[in-house]
Amino acid sequence: MGIVSSTTRALHADDLVAYIQTDAPINPGNSGGPLVDPQGRVVGINTFILSQSGGSEGLGFAIPSNIVNSVFSMLRKEGHVHRGRIGVGVQTITPELADGLHLPRDWGVIVSDVGPGGPADQAGVKIGDIVLTLNRRTMRDARQIEAYIFRSPMREKITLGILRGADQLTLDVPVLDTVDDPTRFADMVNPEDNLVPRLSILAIGIDKKLAEMLPDLRNSYGVLVAAGSTTNLSTGTGLQPGDVIYSVNASPVSSVDALKRRLDEFKPGSAIVMQVERSGRLLYVALELE
Repeated sequence: MGIVSSTTRALHADDLVAYIQTDAPINPGNSGGPLVDPQGRVVGINTFILSQSGGSEGLGFAIPSNIVNSVFSMLRKEGHVHRGRIGVGVQTITPELADGLHLPRDWGVIVSDVGPGGPADQAGVKIGDIVLTLNRRTMRDARQIEAYIFRSPMREKITLGILRGADQLTLDVPVLDTVDDPTRFADMVNPEDNLVPRLSILAIGIDKKLAEMLPDLRNSYGVLVAAGSTTNLSTGTGLQPGDVIYSVNASPVSSVDALKRRLDEFKPGSAIVMQVERSGRLLYVALELE
């Protein structure tokens, strides 16, 4: 029937993404299509269905249109999605938490962690603070806060209304890019200088500035995968944004030009093996060049 039974359904407690829940069928072919109201206005993008039988009956879930609009705007303006952070961990207050921690209320949001040296830490946020408001909006659960921060423009300051003991405080906290978000390097490249056509990637050679952003790399050289040359890296290369390429068939590469020259030595159909560091681990990525 297309009935919407929830506008903010999360699959797990405190999930960042809240979906529109509907009984409209979602089959292979119309996932990714619009969920529309009786006036034809798009209210969401159909994403997946939960079904006991595996058929089209069950609960359908759509990404809300405000999330889609926010992501689309970032993609159109900057080419990738920024994921905002302020350096805190938050949890939804439950009656059990309120009882065990002797909180003055059994609903809302409590700060469970503050990253040392992060934006929230520098602004004065403390573990155990209760977040009352964000930009004057009442905060009822952790997902609401995280989703708001996620969509906030980078370097914009948000205002938190905090309850600490009997004191109410107002703290301004800047929103920054997620530190370990591999897509943050996409702002540093352009197709003219950084395109590696045979791998369909945009890459950056590791220099002093980049090494400071990646202090735990195994080596002081290499080529960082900043982005795919198209909308994603579904090119069959096995590479991901954030990967650092150290060698091609055991020959070290220390710059984008060196990587291009090494790849140009191979004929189409040649098999190559790259040594790559990904999330602190070394691995081999094998592929056949086109």
